[in-house]
Amino acid sequence: MTLLSALRRRSGTGSGDEFDRSLLAPMVLGAVLNPVNSSIIAVSLIPIGVALGAPPSATAWLVSALYLATSVGQPVVGRLIDRYGPRRLFLGATALVGVAGIIGTTAPNLPVLVVARVLLGFGTCAGYPAAMHLIRGEARRTGRDSPAGVLTLLAVSGQTIAVIGPPLGGVLIGLGGWRTTFAVNIPLALVAFVLAALRLPREPVRESVDDADRPGRLDVAGILLFAGMLVALLLFLMNPRLDHWYLLAVSAGTGAAFAVRELRAGEPFLDLRVLGGNPALLVTYGRTLLAYLVSYTFLYGYTQWLQDGRGLSATHAGLLQLPLFATGILVSLATGRRGGLRGKLVAGAIGQLAGCALLVLLVRASPIWLLVVVALVFGVPQGLNSLALQNSVYHQADADRIGASAGLQRTFVYLGAMVAAAAQGAIYGSAADTGGLHGLAELMLVAGALFLVVTVVDRSLRGLGRAGATR
Repeated sequence: MTLLSALRRRSGTGSGDEFDRSLLAPMVLGAVLNPVNSSIIAVSLIPIGVALGAPPSATAWLVSALYLATSVGQPVVGRLIDRYGPRRLFLGATALVGVAGIIGTTAPNLPVLVVARVLLGFGTCAGYPAAMHLIRGEARRTGRDSPAGVLTLLAVSGQTIAVIGPPLGGVLIGLGGWRTTFAVNIPLALVAFVLAALRLPREPVRESVDDADRPGRLDVAGILLFAGMLVALLLFLMNPRLDHWYLLAVSAGTGAAFAVRELRAGEPFLDLRVLGGNPALLVTYGRTLLAYLVSYTFLYGYTQWLQDGRGLSATHAGLLQLPLFATGILVSLATGRRGGLRGKLVAGAIGQLAGCALLVLLVRASPIWLLVVVALVFGVPQGLNSLALQNSVYHQADADRIGASAGLQRTFVYLGAMVAAAAQGAIYGSAADTGGLHGLAELMLVAGALFLVVTVVDRSLRGLGRAGATR
């Protein structure tokens, strides 16, 4: 029995005390808009660089731009969804994705492509927080926790698209060039918009009675300070040099002002008191950063090495990610319904370390079978970590702020991706050669070891994800 059929069997039609399965299609499609754009660019960077005469250090901005926009936008949009419901924000965001697809498809140069990626970042902000909000809202409406398969479906769809993106990108480039990797957003956005218009609740869905009693009030100053703090930090990470120290100073200063503002605000954008009183969630955010630093360093660094260092075409480089996709899906489906998150995270950390160790062994003449083994090994943590980290946030976050909490988790995902992109630009330089790949592997080994240690010593994970463990 497939996961979707199991959900249909266990779900009703939206009435009574069963999960409303009509929400599944817009919920999943909206949530995958970001990972498809995060991953499909991996095989596009080299063709774009060749076509526009840009080195890897310049095309890395196509990666960084999306994560810069999304890192800021996800928790902001998540908080707005908590207050006003997902429908209006989801519709506006998916429309922006379609506009970004048109701009990217017709872009004449790299700066315009960067603008398109920024718009894609903001446009894909609503999907994941909206999905988590809807899942939590259904649990509240029915009076019982949503089926485990719903969270599994959300995680599986996201990590599947993140991995299938490179082979899909390779096929699209083979059919119509790199511009097709932007054009694919146009039909995806149209379908998501129509599904949301037909199926998402028309009335605002508010988790908090307090929010419902205080309409129209929004912590704009807090949001602007939060954005300033993150933008300065991420700009530094894009090009970490000593003469850019002032960006760290700006980030620290706006961060301090943000903390003061949020502690004094009657309705803060991020309630730091609630967040500070939830150390388990804070550790999960740190664990998320480490896990995705490894994941995205592999996704971008390894894919570029397959083309530059190993001499494969974009299509073949993308196809070599298929074993990663297949393994990740099988692992997620096999473990998704099983309670307990600690064991999954420990196994995921060990899998990442094993994959990083294999990268050190690769050379230009490495056989195809070894490249397939590398992808298979990385598929195990791909399937375990995305699911376990998502479920950790679902169980640990305050129910009234699930959208903002889910969005903030994504901020840490993108921080990991930004560090990965910065490391790639610094270590590869003008070419993605084998020496650079080994340097990236060493960085990944350090991050993977930290991930394992943080997970092993975290006592809050004991029993998390089992029956009765939800906050």
